[in-house]
Amino acid sequence: MKVLLKEDVEKLGSAGELVDVKPGYGRNYLIPQAKAVLATAGAIRHYENMKREAELRAELTADAAKELAQQLEATSVTIPVTVGEDDKIHGTVTNIQIADALEERDILIDRRKIKIDQDIKTLGEYTATVNLLGDLNPQVKIWVVKED
Repeated sequence: MKVLLKEDVEKLGSAGELVDVKPGYGRNYLIPQAKAVLATAGAIRHYENMKREAELRAELTADAAKELAQQLEATSVTIPVTVGEDDKIHGTVTNIQIADALEERDILIDRRKIKIDQDIKTLGEYTATVNLLGDLNPQVKIWVVKED
């Protein structure tokens, strides 16, 4: 049975791909869960048109992403934390705190796209990587300071 994937399915394929699956898997799981549609000529044409439109939008957003990447590379954020003995942090600094600190500087980044390069357990300077588009992965400097 040939189906056209509407979204990424682990170990099967990514959105827009035409894949061959067993009839039961397609009929009982993929199609009812809206993860795929039956691969008819009309469905294939529809997805090709949508794909073309998405590529045009992606070109426009690629320029914006490059601009955002340059802005992030030049940005450093300060995160105040409470500390205990030996300047050790109570807990750890999370990507949510980094996203909030970036938001204060009018840079909106989804917290799920921020990856902290190492565990932040003490005061100091750290880096976080932001996954934007494809291979655009700018790094943001993070200063962890003692809260007043």
